[in-house]
Amino acid sequence: MEIILISLLTFVAAFVGTLSGFGLSTIMLPVMVLTLPFPIALLFVGIIHFFSDLWKVMLFREGLNWKLLAYFGIPGMLASFLGAQVALTSPQDMLVKFLGVLLVCYVVFITFDPEFKLPENSLTSAIGGVLSGIMAGIFGTGGAIRGAFLSAFELPKHIYIFSTGALGMAIDTTRMIGYLSGGITLSKTLMLGLLVYIPISLIAAEIAKKYVDSIPQNKFRAAVSVFLFFIGIRLLTQ
Repeated sequence: MEIILISLLTFVAAFVGTLSGFGLSTIMLPVMVLTLPFPIALLFVGIIHFFSDLWKVMLFREGLNWKLLAYFGIPGMLASFLGAQVALTSPQDMLVKFLGVLLVCYVVFITFDPEFKLPENSLTSAIGGVLSGIMAGIFGTGGAIRGAFLSAFELPKHIYIFSTGALGMAIDTTRMIGYLSGGITLSKTLMLGLLVYIPISLIAAEIAKKYVDSIPQNKFRAAVSVFLFFIGIRLLTQ
């Protein structure tokens, strides 16, 4: 039953994450921390998220933008490793509740100011990389911040999805190195489960690609925001 539930969650998270640009972990991690210790959930979801981002890179490779990846990705990778060290040395209960606060605050902010835009320049890219890297390392959910900063560049949808995938892969790599170097490991059951969950994330991304041009992105983001709000409240009250 656990494999079925996680498989379903992986499919939904990968499908919606691909379309909305939020990323798989933004949806999946808040659910997994309800049943797994926080550091283990970070590593487990991080592995699936890495492959989910790999599928984005493969499916939307025509959206390559080297300059954007360099300005955003290098600071993000360094920050994500540092964030991983914070995640391993801070009280888990405090991190989970803080994650709940961040999710709720983020949803409230974009609800009241959905058209918020940041200036389009290299400094914005670097700041976005650092903030999303820190968030990914500590909470495993840097996609929302990454998406907020990338939206400043008003990128075509295919370039936007490729960029979120490539940047997510880079940041996931360094943060997972941080988790593993800190002694975090997965159980045999979770390791074997990855043989099922990773292919499911590919199937979901393939299906999502077919709907990228036909489904308004803002509607998906609105639905994800509602989900994140209630998960944030759940994390605060558990």
